[in-house]
Amino acid sequence: MEPLPVSETSTSRLGIIGAMPEEVATLRPHLEAAREIKAGTFDITEGTLQGHPVRLAVCGVGKVNAAALAQQMLGMGTHTLIFTGVAGAVDPTLNVGDVVVSKDALQHDVNVEPLGYAAGEVPGEPLRFDADGALVEAAQAAAFDAVGAERVRVGTVASGDVFVADVGHVERLRESFGAACAEMEGAAVAQVAHRWQTPWVVVRSISDTADHQASVDFRAFTVKAAQTAEAVVLGILSRLPVAQTQPN
Repeated sequence: MEPLPVSETSTSRLGIIGAMPEEVATLRPHLEAAREIKAGTFDITEGTLQGHPVRLAVCGVGKVNAAALAQQMLGMGTHTLIFTGVAGAVDPTLNVGDVVVSKDALQHDVNVEPLGYAAGEVPGEPLRFDADGALVEAAQAAAFDAVGAERVRVGTVASGDVFVADVGHVERLRESFGAACAEMEGAAVAQVAHRWQTPWVVVRSISDTADHQASVDFRAFTVKAAQTAEAVVLGILSRLPVAQTQPN
């Protein structure tokens, strides 16, 4: 199918983003009336999911890629952003397959402390970006259904352009930020959404324990963890009023 020009598809939709193809691949078969569009350098699938008009896309790994796609989507009229995928556990009570729903997100690799800013604080921006309360509530309920209440945490998502894979780093993220999990994109999406005053939430399924075994665990459990995140995203959409997300 030939990609459609962005100008022909700029309507209000809900955006769903993953960093890697594996993180959104299981959602694509659920889309009704799906069509592919080209938006800048990004390939975006538009369609209907659980009755909601949506845009689904892969941004690539890292904060710059995530921010670029978030900006592209919001410029097209996307009104809500859900970032989904996998993460490494920072909270020591989390296990592989558990789910973290963002109450907020921050960039743990930002350091402007010599100029008097807090660790993680981007000058001129909040230290923590707050997720939308209604989306957090819907995501928590959906995660309860998917994996059970005892396996769900609502907490801080710590993002940085580094794959966290040692115990010392994990401890610093826990002690400095009270982070529940570590990943590489969520806070960048949150920062862009904050600028646009757009509701957002991050849903992460734990694929590894973000320590010296992280690279091994990540490869082994990413697909399974992504399936869990898929179930949560579908559950979120089933709880949102469809009338509020129809195209303009």
